[in-house]
Amino acid sequence: MPVDPVTSAPGAGLYTTAAVRTPKQTMDGEVFMSLLVTQLRNQDPSSPMDTNQMISQTTQLAMMEQMTDLTRTNQENFALQMRTAAAALLGRTASYVDADGNAVTGTVSAVSYTGTVPTVTIGGQEIVLDALTGVGAAGS
Repeated sequence: MPVDPVTSAPGAGLYTTAAVRTPKQTMDGEVFMSLLVTQLRNQDPSSPMDTNQMISQTTQLAMMEQMTDLTRTNQENFALQMRTAAAALLGRTASYVDADGNAVTGTVSAVSYTGTVPTVTIGGQEIVLDALTGVGAAGS
């Protein structure tokens, strides 16, 4: 007598979907720690890893984590500088090149921080901060 698998719904067995693993695109502390643990697990017991080599790898891991933190801090600092620069443009004259290639100059009336790069409003047009070609004094 054959036994059917127990399921809660048609096609909803225990192993209906395969686990999908997406590979990491960046090296981080987790990857290096995994490599170190794998190396320790698979080492030859008759000739274990040199302690100097282990300390060196641990130091490299710490340095990599510090560099990652420094990069993140620099990115946050740059974003803050762009926001500050955009806010300082309120009421000033700025120019940009429109889609037709014409130079347009007007007064900055608003600033938006909704995107990754702040936008300024000139004459009703929202322009990303890094597309500005010039800035003048207030009302000139």
